[in-house]
Amino acid sequence: MWSRRGEESGWLLLLMLAVFSCGIVVLTELPRPRGVSISRASLYRVDNGGKFVCLDGRKTIQWEQVNDDYCDCEDGSDEPGTAACPNGVFHCTNAGYKPLNLPSSRVNDGICDCCDASDEYGSRTNCINSCSELGKEDRLREKQRAEMAKMGNQLRSEMSQRGKAMKEEQRIRFAELERSRGEAEALRQEKGAIKDEAEAIENAALKVYRDREEEARRAKQEADAMSNRDEAEETFLKYDSNQNQVLEIAELQTRIVFDRNRDGSVTEDEARFFLDDHEQVDFETFVTLCWPKIKPFLMLDSGLFKPPSDVEELERGTEEADLHTEQDDGYDLDGSEPTQHYQEEEIAENEQEEEEDDEGLEEQEVGEGQVDTAEEPKEEYDPETKELIRMANDARNQYTEADRHVREIEQEMKNIEDLLNKDYGKDEEYAPLNGECLNLEDREYVYKLCPFDKAIQQPKNGGPETRLGTWENWANGEYTAMKYTNGATCWNGPARSAFVHLECGLDTRILSVSEPNRCEYEYRMQTPAACFFKEDGNKEHDEL
Repeated sequence: MWSRRGEESGWLLLLMLAVFSCGIVVLTELPRPRGVSISRASLYRVDNGGKFVCLDGRKTIQWEQVNDDYCDCEDGSDEPGTAACPNGVFHCTNAGYKPLNLPSSRVNDGICDCCDASDEYGSRTNCINSCSELGKEDRLREKQRAEMAKMGNQLRSEMSQRGKAMKEEQRIRFAELERSRGEAEALRQEKGAIKDEAEAIENAALKVYRDREEEARRAKQEADAMSNRDEAEETFLKYDSNQNQVLEIAELQTRIVFDRNRDGSVTEDEARFFLDDHEQVDFETFVTLCWPKIKPFLMLDSGLFKPPSDVEELERGTEEADLHTEQDDGYDLDGSEPTQHYQEEEIAENEQEEEEDDEGLEEQEVGEGQVDTAEEPKEEYDPETKELIRMANDARNQYTEADRHVREIEQEMKNIEDLLNKDYGKDEEYAPLNGECLNLEDREYVYKLCPFDKAIQQPKNGGPETRLGTWENWANGEYTAMKYTNGATCWNGPARSAFVHLECGLDTRILSVSEPNRCEYEYRMQTPAACFFKEDGNKEHDEL
């Protein structure tokens, strides 16, 4: 009665409502056009004087125009069972299996889309009703999934218990560490006071040696400076041919030792170099500016050290003589008499260090106001001072050990705080995964996932690993996805990140890894912690 073109659908049996009262079953039919679901049947009631109002409310048509293979309504609601409207929707009842909604364009297109064959009612395609068989297979799969979910849920409960127990143990351990930290800090303060006192006594004893050594150094420096000045004065007077108390360019040109390029004569430029670009200098200027340049050439002339390998090195060594003389030839920077060749001096120092090691003198830390024992004193400490140094070293070692113990306790407490503050799921079911790492190999890489820590990619050929992300948080409130961010930066791109999808499984492992977008990775991981099972869970009901 709803199709003026002889539509086959007519009135369909939509719902049977069974009411059991005094043993009487009452059946109720709800009419609906072809392609309309039970949930929308009330929108297609035969009333209003045989009229149908388009579901968008814009137009009213005769009931005979519903499913007449002509699109009257802009929203396509008048043709749920035909392909007339481009925006129409056809509903497959699929009794015994799962209902399905199709675009109306697929109605009578020669392809069996509905397992109950209802979408090909007007075509010549021989479709069979396979809903019953598909329903059996689906129910079998659903049963298997339910059984796996049930077993996984039991494992999840065990993981939850372990997670809660682990957190409780850590809370107890944290309380113990708090008590231990107080005792350790008190011991550190005690050892610190002992160390400060021992170091004060040690510094007082060593000050005598420091003062004595400083006085000896000053005396040596003064003596060396005096010797250097005497040598400079002797040289000045020697080259001051006219005895006018001024050394001039012409006077240096008469001395072949100043022939820098070894061409047999001393040019004006060569002489000017040794006078620091002056025409003439008095004795004080000579000592300050000229003598550091002249002395190496005099030593070379006397054969006291081996000359540089070429003229350029000689010039460079001469120009920087005031900085490098001691390193190059074993002479003091202040120009005092040479003592030994540099290599001989180094050998002697090494022998001296070996002798001091044999004596078994203990090293001591160098702190503010302490003597650097890397430079051994020129005179040996007396027994009393050695004992003070030993006591100070013992006090320092004991304080260092007490301080290390406090820092270890504080670090462990911080680690426990981080663990306790992490969200391990509704019932702490993911807590046992903390500290574990899972691997998955493909053709090129080994992918590693350490839950609540990091995600890593490493080439199978043994190259360096690349961090794909560091644990950030859960991606949703259902605890089925994890986010790892701030990984290594891609070349000319963003920082890498990883998204981990969690699925129910009877063991914990990585199922697959992909890179759907550049520098964005997706892990599929199964674990019993993701298994949720309810005996009375909501189940889909098949339409009749």
